Amino acid sequence: MRVIDHLNSTKNPTVSLEIIPPRRGRNIQKLHAAIESVMPFHPPFIDVTSHAAEVIYEESKDGSFKKKVKRKSPGTFGLCAAIKYKFNLEPVPHLLCGGFTREETEDALIELNYLGIENVLAIRGDKQKPRPIPQDRTINANAVDLVKQISDMNKGIYIDELIDAAKSNFCIGVACYPEKHFQSPNLKFDLQILKKKEEAGANYAVSQMFYDTSKFLDFIKIAKDFGINMPLVPGMKIITSKTQLSRLPSVFHIDIPEELTERMFAAKDRAEEIQVGVDWAYKQALELLDAGIPYLHFYIMQNTTPFLNMMEKLKKKM
Repeated sequence: MRVIDHLNSTKNPTVSLEIIPPRRGRNIQKLHAAIESVMPFHPPFIDVTSHAAEVIYEESKDGSFKKKVKRKSPGTFGLCAAIKYKFNLEPVPHLLCGGFTREETEDALIELNYLGIENVLAIRGDKQKPRPIPQDRTINANAVDLVKQISDMNKGIYIDELIDAAKSNFCIGVACYPEKHFQSPNLKFDLQILKKKEEAGANYAVSQMFYDTSKFLDFIKIAKDFGINMPLVPGMKIITSKTQLSRLPSVFHIDIPEELTERMFAAKDRAEEIQVGVDWAYKQALELLDAGIPYLHFYIMQNTTPFLNMMEKLKKKM
């Protein structure tokens, strides 16, 4: 089932998740156990992150250099297949602009289509180190271009003109930023980009994490006034330590409310820090549900314990 169909047909509150594949060489069983642990809450879909290949040069003893292509977390497509066929859930692999050519993206989309996976999240991704692009290859400069490429495949349009080309049926998700993308000069400019993603074929958007619910609710209203009609899904992450008070803003360019900051610094140990984060996420979830938002999306990565603790409280309200 396509994510947009889940979002449009949802009558009761639902919770979806984002996870990351294990690091290279790590055992998959731990992540399988993590997915098993969230199954009682019936997530309609699970996002799976992806990482672009990075070219590194290793110096040998004789002073020469050897080029190696390395991915920090391979296995996105394999994990998506496991989620779909082992757990009977809809996986949503991330597709990136950075680090991939359009030809590599087309190959990836063909593989996903063969696997029966029909949901993708199209994002620009982190800025990559310059990578030589062969003359016969092209790149997507931004997420709008990537969305258009996926949308073209849904129409049977491939990079090379093909006769009787098969049409795919991908549901396309994109990212949005309630506090604006840090590289956008202002929110209006950012909304113009989001509108272009929708016009290019995006079906829904998942937001960057936020810790002030009013900012997301205001964002929804402004986006609707701007002419953006696709569902906007609130993305949330449970804060679990004092160090994240500075780490999260520096990496994701978000604000942490004063009240949450004060509560976290008042915690006496790690257990209390986690509880503060769980309580805050619970509070935000109730605020969103009370505002009529029927779907929540949590970035849990591979640690499900805080999420499960929060859901034990929240399920009584759902």
